[in-house]
Amino acid sequence: MGPHSAPIHPLPALSLDPVRIVETMARLERRIEERFPGSGLGRLCASLLDVGEETKSRLDAVERPILWLRTATWLMAAFVIVGCIAAVRAVVAEFPAGFGSAFDALQILESGIQDVVFVGVGLAFLVTAENRLRRRKALRHIRELRAIAHIVDMHQLTKDPDRLLHPETVDTDSSPPRSLTREELGRYLDYCSELLSLTSKLAALYAERFDDAVVLQAVDEVEALTTGLSSKIWQKIMMLDA
Repeated sequence: MGPHSAPIHPLPALSLDPVRIVETMARLERRIEERFPGSGLGRLCASLLDVGEETKSRLDAVERPILWLRTATWLMAAFVIVGCIAAVRAVVAEFPAGFGSAFDALQILESGIQDVVFVGVGLAFLVTAENRLRRRKALRHIRELRAIAHIVDMHQLTKDPDRLLHPETVDTDSSPPRSLTREELGRYLDYCSELLSLTSKLAALYAERFDDAVVLQAVDEVEALTTGLSSKIWQKIMMLDA
């Protein structure tokens, strides 16, 4: 690097910011309410905003260590160490007194090992218990986001641009009401796509903060779901723009 070269600064760590996501949701809620006041889509966006505002505390709760469980784990680990030491000392203490055979020594050692193994099984359960409890909390929140994505899909399900392109089509008694203009329908579908994208971003926060294979798979499923639903919406938008 030459004497007049600019210093090279390391790139900042790239990660999603829950605060920025919530700000985007709040702005989207205002946009929907201004264009479609009192609509079900606006209420759904408000519900998603509530979930987004709670996500930061939810993530902190998932990451927070479970102190009583960690204390029990350390105590169980101490029991395992003490049990191993006691088993070895029992064999060493009895050995100078003499055994009838080597089989007697093995019996004493086996009895101590069985106790250590029993306590070790309990230790293995406690070591993995904290991760399982965290995973359960994260999956419960991710399932809520998946349900919101399906509700968004229900809102856009009857918004069919083909009826605007072919107004001569006769409705039946059970046909849904179609009061949106071409421009309003395009904005409505665009808002649905944005809601799906923000839902996916909330799910991605759990993948960033909780490194667990099951949680990562659940997040991937939400992202695949929202991407697929958004693709259907954009097909409708393209029909309107054609």
